[in-house]
Amino acid sequence: MSGEILRSFDVAKWYSTGLTFDGKYLWGLHSNLDLVFQWDFDGKVIKSFASPGANPLGIAFDGKYLWITDGTAKTISQCDLDGKIIKSFDVPAGVPISIEVNDKSLWYCEGDEDRIYQCDLNGNALKSFATPEDTPNGIAFDNKYLWIIDYDEAEIYQCDLDGKVIKSFAAPGDGPSGLAFDGQYLWVIDDFEGKVYQIAR
Repeated sequence: MSGEILRSFDVAKWYSTGLTFDGKYLWGLHSNLDLVFQWDFDGKVIKSFASPGANPLGIAFDGKYLWITDGTAKTISQCDLDGKIIKSFDVPAGVPISIEVNDKSLWYCEGDEDRIYQCDLNGNALKSFATPEDTPNGIAFDNKYLWIIDYDEAEIYQCDLDGKVIKSFAAPGDGPSGLAFDGQYLWVIDDFEGKVYQIAR
């Protein structure tokens, strides 16, 4: 059943945001403490380090590096797994809330215009489309479809790469603020509940 909760663990309430999967562990952010966390599936902290900016909101993993958005500086930074910045660039538009990346391009949720931007790996815009609702707060890619989470609606949308909604279902919790795909399941971080959930898609 789509949205069925399979497991969960506790994280800090409020300001927990962004989520990605590195093939073994989950990574998330605390935007108030400006920290990056790595967790196992039971919520044990493997390591943490300072974020590259003062307002980290989104995080993605490309198979080797982390990509982290900063909502104040309006930048995306590529970092190694210890937080060393490889490169950083301004986003083409708005406030980058969350991010997803593969070997060819990245997508980010833009919080002012409520749009998804697809960019090359240097931040040059390739295309954009409107989000299903007005508060996009998480994005993941399952190698075919994009999954977009909306904070106010607490809803998860499966979309094609042009933004057409395939289906949607309720997110766990009341404040979903990040989304990841582990190869089979979706993971949601919720800053209101202070939890990370693994759910069926």
